[in-house]
Amino acid sequence: MSDSHGKPNRIKIRFQIAALLIAGCLFIGGDLFAGTNWLESGKNMLNQLGQQPSSGEVTGALSESEIGAGLKEALRIGSETVVTQLGQTDGFNADSSIHIPLPDELQSVKKALSAVGLSSMLDDLELRLNRAAETATPKAKELFIQSIEEMSIDDVQKIYQGPDDAATQYFRKKMSPELSKEMTPVVEKSLNQVGAIESYNEVMGEYKNIPFMPNVEEDLNGYVVDKGMDGIFYYLAREEAAIRSDPLKQSTSLLKKLFGGK
Repeated sequence: MSDSHGKPNRIKIRFQIAALLIAGCLFIGGDLFAGTNWLESGKNMLNQLGQQPSSGEVTGALSESEIGAGLKEALRIGSETVVTQLGQTDGFNADSSIHIPLPDELQSVKKALSAVGLSSMLDDLELRLNRAAETATPKAKELFIQSIEEMSIDDVQKIYQGPDDAATQYFRKKMSPELSKEMTPVVEKSLNQVGAIESYNEVMGEYKNIPFMPNVEEDLNGYVVDKGMDGIFYYLAREEAAIRSDPLKQSTSLLKKLFGGK
């Protein structure tokens, strides 16, 4: 570095020291022993001056752009992990936390069919509902990427400074309508492909053969979409919290810098 850069800095430091010495003398007020702590106070003040963030920087030596880049990186990694996990075979079905049970309306149907030895038909239908959710989940990936790219500086700051599920709350509010719209045709197609609709029709045919049973109708498509989104956001919240607090989840240097000291 040339002297043109170093000289102003040295002059600045000298002025700061001089100011502190003058302030110390003023505080002493002529009594040497009355101000025995002034030098220590001066050192602390000088240290604080040296740690003041310059323009464009934020506390902790992280710039606004670094926070934005780090947070978006964390959310891309987290959302991709969740979509990959839930979008595979048994991603929903074998996970007790998000497994999709039969709708409440069909629980009474299962009870009635169990009495005539046909409960396995409902078990098969339940499996197919989970398969449909697993097939539709990858649709969420592009929507997550789009939502991350559309984040404003204000969104980033609120999420960074917010609770452990702040980003998940943001995504749920912003994405739910569009995600439901995107997943609905996929779930509808999947329910047919995995045989869920055929299975449902067979179940209801057997159920209607039982005398005096109340009429039951269920929107399987809407039910699977809602439960599928619940599962996605459930694991996104867990992944977000882990990235914020678990060093093992902070898989890049930028994530370590952003969350390592929190």
